[in-house]
Amino acid sequence: MRRRLSICYAAPGHDLLASAGPTRNVLSLARALAAHADVTVAFRRVLDAPAGEPFRALELEPKAPARAGRADDAAVRGASAGEFLRYLAALRRFVDGRGGGFDVVLEKSWLLSGYLARRCGRRGLPAAVVENVVRVEGGTGGLARGLRARVARAASGRLLRRAPLVIAETEELKRALVRHLGLAPERIEVIGLGVDADLFRPRDRSAARRALGLDPAAPLMLYAGVLDRTHDLAPVLAALRAAPRLALELHVVGDGELRARYEALAAGDARVAFHGRVEHAAVPHWIAAADLCLAPYDPAAFPDGEVAYSTLKIPEYQACARAVASVASGRVRALIRPGATGFLLANDPASWGALLFDLPPRERLDAMGREARNTAPACCWADTALAYWSACERLAGVRAAGAPAEPRPR
Repeated sequence: MRRRLSICYAAPGHDLLASAGPTRNVLSLARALAAHADVTVAFRRVLDAPAGEPFRALELEPKAPARAGRADDAAVRGASAGEFLRYLAALRRFVDGRGGGFDVVLEKSWLLSGYLARRCGRRGLPAAVVENVVRVEGGTGGLARGLRARVARAASGRLLRRAPLVIAETEELKRALVRHLGLAPERIEVIGLGVDADLFRPRDRSAARRALGLDPAAPLMLYAGVLDRTHDLAPVLAALRAAPRLALELHVVGDGELRARYEALAAGDARVAFHGRVEHAAVPHWIAAADLCLAPYDPAAFPDGEVAYSTLKIPEYQACARAVASVASGRVRALIRPGATGFLLANDPASWGALLFDLPPRERLDAMGREARNTAPACCWADTALAYWSACERLAGVRAAGAPAEPRPR
């Protein structure tokens, strides 16, 4: 009988915060991957210790202080240069001290993607980088921080070019990695994300609204996800503000660095409600309560102005049989058929205003949602996990066939 692989999925740029999207993706894959291998997830800090899971959870920097009032699970946002260097040292200690217990390491995309994989390679430990974005836009948060971000992106590009394998979530992202970072296409494998079909499924709208305390009759839009640079709610809020008599509610479920900005834009508008983070299991009930779900990506935040994300929120909305409004850009074009399963539009106030004023009745939106569920491409975490397992098997085979690059620490 073949020995089960021991796989570590490390997320150096994130804290384990179960209600945040990046954490959920890691945990969902780890849960499905555990059917094929012994799996460990590793985050900078474990803020929500998972219970009853078929995998272990470790901290990459156990003594790192957790910041109060975190809006998301971005573990290195706002870190000083000194703190960041100390964290890199902690990552080296993790590989040198615990890396020998794994057959393969997966490194989730972060500010310095490829750093952990490079360290693993020097220890003879096969590693792959899991990328979900190409960071080519200018830095934010001041001159010094912007400069550090640009330096980190340049360093990450060099590291990724040396990685034996980079896993990209979409074909669009693969093309961006080749074009902007110079990666060899043969070293990139495309593996999409999955949807938890047991959780994200059609539910009764009236029951969901009663449970959540929402108006049973009001036309209701929902955005569920992180409030960050790549998701721009400002045009939707501006369109609502310009139409004060429009009887349409917007509910925002999620948190992030831009929440305060959006709350300021919606100040005084009783039709807009921010609910913050909710338990992952509650998200499908919020989707069920909605008439229309939103995915307002900002194409300008992506290379070449094209959304390259796997954009998991759209398939999750569709699995719950809800029509979706999003941007006519990149990967999104393959997920939404305008007029049949949702709407594609420019993410600006005029376009959102036109949609909101001419929004179809609930019956028509429900029909679009059913069509989306029936025709959306099938994707599940079990299929995703199997593809990851196959990639890890190949990497482990490379290790078995060759000598370590450096002796293992005793």
